Amino acid sequence: MVFPGVEVVAKDLTLKGEHGPVYSGVSLTAEPGSLTAVVGAAGSGRTALLLTLAGRMKPSSGSLSVGGQSAIRRIQRIAALGLISDVNDLDGALSVREHLHERLGPWGPPWRRRLTRSAEEALAEAGLDLSALPGGERALVRALTRDQAVRLGIALALLDRPGLLLVDDLDLGLPEERGDELWRTLRDLSSAGLTVVASCTGPALAGRHADTVTELS
Repeated sequence: MVFPGVEVVAKDLTLKGEHGPVYSGVSLTAEPGSLTAVVGAAGSGRTALLLTLAGRMKPSSGSLSVGGQSAIRRIQRIAALGLISDVNDLDGALSVREHLHERLGPWGPPWRRRLTRSAEEALAEAGLDLSALPGGERALVRALTRDQAVRLGIALALLDRPGLLLVDDLDLGLPEERGDELWRTLRDLSSAGLTVVASCTGPALAGRHADTVTELS
């Protein structure tokens, strides 16, 4: 699968909240087909920055261009979110198959349909092996491991055919080996043309795989 990656240019982005800056003075440039890491501790504004880059949160100041677009609604059509806590959480009571069909649209009872080719391709690109799941495509999300859930979130985002993919908390609760595998998946996606921005807390794996690393304090 080849993706139409876009350029992301952020200049001096600042977001102010009720208790002060959420993040401040952030500038980054992501070329089409690149992998960018945003590294910072909890409370550094990583999630808010990703939501800003996706057009889901308006900055207080600074400028942002995604694929040559600066209007929030236009950016939203280009960017897709992977799994982000408290923003697009997966429903633990639904199966992998139901999540995919829900994203694709209501085309009849899901238990009577095979997965579409686009869903199968998205799962493959996200590195989610259905044969490794308890129950395969009928596995409930609550039974997934953390990295499997992240991969499902990536697959759902890929169904939108985005030019920019944003993935939050990539290393949350994962041993280094599994975190490394997720970074490799994102590297493969960027090599296929997709522009990817991912956030994490630790700089080691990010520095190993990302083209550029932006650190938040």
